[in-house]
Amino acid sequence: MAAPKLIKTPRPQSAAWLTAAALAAFRAEGTNAHRLCSHREAWIERFDEDALLSYKNEAIRDLLLAELPEWLEKNALPLRRVFGKYVPRQNEERIAPLLLSGDATLPLTTLVSENGLRYGLDFAAGYSPGLFIDQRMNRAFVRRVGIKRLLNTFAYTCSFSVAAAASGAMTTSVDLSKKSLDRGRENFALNGLDTEGHTFLADDALDVLPRLARRGEKFDAIILDPPTFSRGNNGRRFQVERDLEELLAAAFEVAAPRARILISTNCARLDRVALERQVRFTLKLTKRTGDLHREPDLSDVPSEFAARALWLTLR
Repeated sequence: MAAPKLIKTPRPQSAAWLTAAALAAFRAEGTNAHRLCSHREAWIERFDEDALLSYKNEAIRDLLLAELPEWLEKNALPLRRVFGKYVPRQNEERIAPLLLSGDATLPLTTLVSENGLRYGLDFAAGYSPGLFIDQRMNRAFVRRVGIKRLLNTFAYTCSFSVAAAASGAMTTSVDLSKKSLDRGRENFALNGLDTEGHTFLADDALDVLPRLARRGEKFDAIILDPPTFSRGNNGRRFQVERDLEELLAAAFEVAAPRARILISTNCARLDRVALERQVRFTLKLTKRTGDLHREPDLSDVPSEFAARALWLTLR
């Protein structure tokens, strides 16, 4: 009887690791929050001396953990801890990151820098530590274009508001979570920014936008970066595929002439083409016109892993 044939399990494909040149560029610009590597099933983000490994697959998680020490040594980059975060299919299954390696006695809070601005992180606060790396180019755009009044909806820890305020803008930050807005105020303080004249509203953006419109408020920049799913006031369900057009139309009512509006989503079912189609449909529906552009892709986050984002400049 012939011996059974052994079926070899293929080794998982290696991740794409950050190049030495890209790491040097981050050091030169004062950024220590960025991707270290990307794989379709897992990725590692650096937050100063900590790293967060997000994974959909335990085998890929273990592969990246095995490759990480060699890359760190080769690039002379010290890390004190590595946290792990499972990426589930359902939002309800999300949990805070867990420590995979490093000193468990260290505080779970830390500080990072991005283009010279500082942000506070908390690995115990929830599913995200407090800064979305894939919005770095959009925050840089906010600093660059000379905004006077920014409305930041779904503001989370107010990183866009900090970027705008650092360039002299007045900001209004809206988020359902008072704790997130309190962390936003702390981010202002970390950068020596006085919060006087800046507004922080713990409320539902879909309720706030009509109130601002009735008061005649106008903003020359508006950030629309909603979650894929959420529950607002009175248990109202927000689903980005269904409700993005309503949200954008409400934002038009508080947009100053030539306002810039960022429309961004992580919804897997809304690719760049579908997102642009929704924006153009809303423009047509509301009898408005505008120009669309995207900021350049990030050097450390492949476009297929980044949020889909468009800037709309109203005419």
